Amino acid sequence: MKKTLVLLITATVLAASLAAQSGLSQSTMYGAQAGWKVPRTPDGHPDLQGVWGNNSVTPMMRPPQWKNKEFLTDAEVKELQTIVARQAKEGGDAIFNDIIQLALAAKSSGKFDQTSYDPTTGNYNQFWMAEREWDNRTSLIIDPPDGQLPPMTAAGRERMARTATAAPVEGSENGPRGPADGPEDRPLSERCISYGVPRIRPAYNSYIQIVQSPGYVMIMSEMAHDARIIPLDGRPHLDSRVRVWNGDSRAHWEGDTLVIDTTNFSPKSEFMGAHDTLHLTERLTRVGPEILNYEFTVNDPTMWTAPWTAMIPLKHKNEAIYEYACHEGNEAIPNMLRGHRYEERQLAGTKSQQK
Repeated sequence: MKKTLVLLITATVLAASLAAQSGLSQSTMYGAQAGWKVPRTPDGHPDLQGVWGNNSVTPMMRPPQWKNKEFLTDAEVKELQTIVARQAKEGGDAIFNDIIQLALAAKSSGKFDQTSYDPTTGNYNQFWMAEREWDNRTSLIIDPPDGQLPPMTAAGRERMARTATAAPVEGSENGPRGPADGPEDRPLSERCISYGVPRIRPAYNSYIQIVQSPGYVMIMSEMAHDARIIPLDGRPHLDSRVRVWNGDSRAHWEGDTLVIDTTNFSPKSEFMGAHDTLHLTERLTRVGPEILNYEFTVNDPTMWTAPWTAMIPLKHKNEAIYEYACHEGNEAIPNMLRGHRYEERQLAGTKSQQK
């Protein structure tokens, strides 16, 4: 998508206060425009159609510097924007990580560490990243109220540690394999199969398109052109034995909010360590002509000790989503595997010399 410079003025302490007083969720109240009426489709439901972008600069978890601070002042936001504008270089490596933490580090140390996450082979540069949209919130997570993820379970910690060192292959009798013994050991996104649900990374192909009909809603992700076609007729979920890459979704309306309930994820699906035991609830509420609030609740008792909820304001874009030219059989996969074979030979040679 073409980059656009947008200052997202959606968050106000007043809106949060109203939400708390009324008992309504942030997705209903956050950034709502007084007197604005949501447009309707021919069947009378809120019109959520169009292309919506997630370019939020707000971090998923609240930085430790802002403990117990839910909102920044406008002056504090302006200071962070100045730091980023002065130090983030378009020709520098792409900032896929937390830009707020980089700005906070630069504020205290003077160093904005815009370095590659892949120093060996290089990285995209910042030219390919969309401009970020700013608001006053200090975390996307709204529950727990401290803006932090709940503690992991013991099984979740073990799973993450195992994933960091090796990728087990389902049905293997020889235990965990290395991270690149074969193409099946590489991540689903790298193999161009799926980028998962929910897709929450901002600024890089971070757009969705929504299309509504009387019986269905379709949500297409720009990344890997995944299209979720979700029924609205109250049918039950698929049999629990049927497992799907992006889960089995069912939707219904609660007032002007579209609620999507998703279960039946494949054991090979992945969201922050959650797999087939993930239960996802998404809420989409249009609060103004430009803003669609996307709230999602993640519940996986094998991964976290409690459910948690985040909310991302999506911005309307008068642009089209173009093909993301990624397909299974990614031409880079053979070279990735060759690279790992080379590293293994080098390591074997080093060990032989040490003997």
